[in-house]
Amino acid sequence: MDSKRSARKRSKPARSEPKASEVHASRPKASEDHSDDREFLRVTYRLAVDAGRAAARAEEVAREQTVEVPRAALHDRFVLEEVLGRVESLRPEPSGGQLATIAYPVAVTACEPAQLVNVIFGNSSLHGDVECVDVDVPASLRRALRGPRYGIEGLRKLVGVWDRPLTCTAVKPLGLSPSALAELAYTFASAGIDVIKDDHGLAAQSFCPFEERMPRCLDAVERAARETGRRALYVPNLIGTPEAIARDLRLAQELGARAVMTSPMLIGLPAFWELCQLRAGVPVLAHPAFAGAQRIAPEALFGRLFRLFGADAVIFVSFGSRFAASREPCRRLAANLRESWQGVMPALPVPAGGIEAENAAEVVAFYGRDTMLLVGGSLQAGPGSAAERSRELVRSVERAALDLPRLTEA
Repeated sequence: MDSKRSARKRSKPARSEPKASEVHASRPKASEDHSDDREFLRVTYRLAVDAGRAAARAEEVAREQTVEVPRAALHDRFVLEEVLGRVESLRPEPSGGQLATIAYPVAVTACEPAQLVNVIFGNSSLHGDVECVDVDVPASLRRALRGPRYGIEGLRKLVGVWDRPLTCTAVKPLGLSPSALAELAYTFASAGIDVIKDDHGLAAQSFCPFEERMPRCLDAVERAARETGRRALYVPNLIGTPEAIARDLRLAQELGARAVMTSPMLIGLPAFWELCQLRAGVPVLAHPAFAGAQRIAPEALFGRLFRLFGADAVIFVSFGSRFAASREPCRRLAANLRESWQGVMPALPVPAGGIEAENAAEVVAFYGRDTMLLVGGSLQAGPGSAAERSRELVRSVERAALDLPRLTEA
């Protein structure tokens, strides 16, 4: 039977996952007034200046991000007291430069995704001596933007795994046909991988169109589920214009996709917020492509903003990879995704890059149980077949989980 027709007969996601129409009715618009005049958004910047220049430079950033005029042009009392950013602290950065924390009145952000990003690091992102390193989001902004709708618990429910880190891989390389990628998905699912996602470079290429690739991969994972008794989660990639993303999302959900992935910095953070909060009726995974161009520390961008905007799981570059990430920023990033943040669900950290079956135990020990290990091309690189390498990865994670602290019973 044709894969597209058979896919359309597949049962819809479980009723516990809300329909997109229900999501639309239940989620507030970003423009609704959630502001509290007493609250401030606090942003910490690293300034590449010496201590003698730090105070003046921080004041310049505070004006640049709000009023955008010289101090001598400020005369209105409301603007001075209720709009202008204010420098709250300055301290030396051990690695060089100065750390400046600036408080912005929440009302300036309009409790709206694009303006929030603009206030955090709009014009100042154009200054080479300024880097955004942390964001402290007040309760009113958390209420307005909401964060994940499924989070760690929702993703675990979809794969039926509660006692260990999850495993994940991608169908790749770019250039394979839809049938070849589907066969890879079947191999990974049969070997016990929990989550099988599209590579982030898979788009609407003529040699591998979304409307052919996605149903074939869904069918492949379902075939593996019938044979093994355990159902992996296939996650198609959404990329393109807002219209194309909306079209592909509708098709994916109609055919039974239970999660999707996109790259927030490629499609735009406001579009990402809208996808998570108003469009998708399934969990959304966030990929880090293009995020390194922004001079925002990963702990702030991935750990704070991606979670705030609605990512249920966040892929990021881990230590030991070809991208030269170090351990402490990775630790802080994962902590930011999982820590208690009143009103915002925790999101699942997904370390990636340089992870293999051979070092999976080290990664598990570092990040802990509520983690998903993303292992890419090494599963296909040998020694051994992709199926053998995948099974070994699953066994390595299961063994490593035995050394983690026991789950406490409710």
